[in-house]
Amino acid sequence: MSDPHQPDGVDESDAVGSGEPELAEDGESSAVPAGAGFDPSTASVEDLIEVLENTTAARDEYLDALRRNQADFENYRKRAAKQVADDAARAVESLVEKLLPVIDACEAAAHHGSEEVAPIHAALLGSLEKEGLERIDPLGREFDPTLHEAVMHEPAGDGETETVVAAVMRAGFSWKGRVIRPAMVTVRG
Repeated sequence: MSDPHQPDGVDESDAVGSGEPELAEDGESSAVPAGAGFDPSTASVEDLIEVLENTTAARDEYLDALRRNQADFENYRKRAAKQVADDAARAVESLVEKLLPVIDACEAAAHHGSEEVAPIHAALLGSLEKEGLERIDPLGREFDPTLHEAVMHEPAGDGETETVVAAVMRAGFSWKGRVIRPAMVTVRG
């Protein structure tokens, strides 16, 4: 005869558990049957509530773990993107530093009367300035050791109390606000 509480096609003998509490690992009786042996049709309301609470707790743990993993992955993604951007910026800065002697050579050639290099110098300097290169030209300004490298010193004139840049021997440059080569200067004061 078929049990009205059993779904069609399921025989009572197919049920794994008998509805009686199973023994826990320590040998004590567990109020809630564990695993596949749990039969909700014969369980008490207390057992069902406990199973629901356990399942809800497990769900919450998995949901918390998922959220932590998602946050960790998002932080990793941001860190990796920042690392790539920083590496690219350092590579560009390094290239600009390597081009500074070329700019110096063009300026030296122009000072010696070679006007053929002027268009190349202007094009190179113009392109780099559009991308963030700035010339540090401190002639007549107060000496700043973060922007200038003093290689010679002259005594101060009458009434001068500040240390000022008297001559620029080599121009300095900054790249996107960061000094990549200080100006080589003579200071007075």
